Amino acid sequence: MNLIPALKKNESLISEMDSFINDETHFYLWWLGQSGYLLQWKGQQVLIDPYLSDSLTKKYLTTDKPHTRMSELVVHPELLKGISVVTSSHNHTDHLDAETLVPVLKNNPAIKFIIPEANRNFVAERVNCAVDFPIGLNDGKAVTVDGFTFRGIPAKHNQIERDEKGNCRFMGYVIEFDNYKIYHSGDTIWFDEMVGLLAPFNVDVAILPINGNKPERKVAGNLDCKEAAVLAKAIHAKTVIPCHYDMFGFNTADANDFAKEASAIMQPYTILHGGEYYLSK
Repeated sequence: MNLIPALKKNESLISEMDSFINDETHFYLWWLGQSGYLLQWKGQQVLIDPYLSDSLTKKYLTTDKPHTRMSELVVHPELLKGISVVTSSHNHTDHLDAETLVPVLKNNPAIKFIIPEANRNFVAERVNCAVDFPIGLNDGKAVTVDGFTFRGIPAKHNQIERDEKGNCRFMGYVIEFDNYKIYHSGDTIWFDEMVGLLAPFNVDVAILPINGNKPERKVAGNLDCKEAAVLAKAIHAKTVIPCHYDMFGFNTADANDFAKEASAIMQPYTILHGGEYYLSK
């Protein structure tokens, strides 16, 4: 199977990022595949839910749930340096990957690591870091790091799960910086409170999964193409970027279907290729 090529990758991608590092006017948002993004603003870089390995392909190779990769790896994690913050929205490997995070943490000694507080012990064990190193968030809570404010939003995957202290295990984040707001949902299906929680932010960019919720896949589900478009419209997102597709053959969606759904309700959208960036208006 031929892999879907990245628009830019590895050293070429890093060179492009570096070329914009002194831009004081715009933010840049590169899609790294699956739900992973690199946000760059005024020389600061935030790495959002990166999955930059083949760990899941190797893990499930001989099972009834093979994770066959569809797209090229965009960037080797060892190349990512100068990262201010990295996030994980929940404990599934495509959002908390040791093969990605261990080299990122190693090569960025001043990095901050934002996670759901409920997952602290699991995260520390998986990436072999001190248990008090990550910054834990819960829904309704916020933390500011290097000029970026992260606000916790609950996610339903496929339930809104909480630990014994009431902390969410699955989360999304609204990231605020300067006058901009980006919502990265993590993995979630629709729940009734979403619109009320998110509409007041008037987000500039909503990053939403589109692969849907199909029990026959034997994995937790997400918004589908229509739901992602409708949610973006309901929360007044200036644009919506679809994610969580074109990574694994058994659990994907067609971005063209999403484009049709968004166009039908006049919701602005941006579809990125791997290694391509979105430039703020």
